Amino acid sequence: MAVFFFALLYNVFARKIDVPTCIPYQASFQQSLVKQVDNTHYEVYVIAKMWAFDPAEITIPVGSTVDFYLSSADVVHGFNIERKGVNLMAVPGAVNKVTVKFTDYGTYRIVCHEYCGAGHHNMMAQVLVTYLKR
Repeated sequence: MAVFFFALLYNVFARKIDVPTCIPYQASFQQSLVKQVDNTHYEVYVIAKMWAFDPAEITIPVGSTVDFYLSSADVVHGFNIERKGVNLMAVPGAVNKVTVKFTDYGTYRIVCHEYCGAGHHNMMAQVLVTYLKR
């Protein structure tokens, strides 16, 4: 343990090794948006950033089909929708797309599965699938 601690201090002070910072650059879209295309079709533009998804909560009626467009504002993030088999990477400057049909009521958690920094464990969002009277 002493050797590890010495190596850490040596690299920080003697070799001036610093923790890298995130320098974001221009993404393909810069505003998050939930857009209703028709009664059962939505487009959701999601921006992943340290350490949150924007929008953090998406509410749709049961039976809806959602096109998720995903980009990152800073570093590479993961995008996993619970119980839907969705596994995307949010990459700065790129847009990934997936289409998901929500046939059951409930809350579907979205989590980041790619380590993106100290607040990674708090990076969550949710899709609320609700009953909507016609």
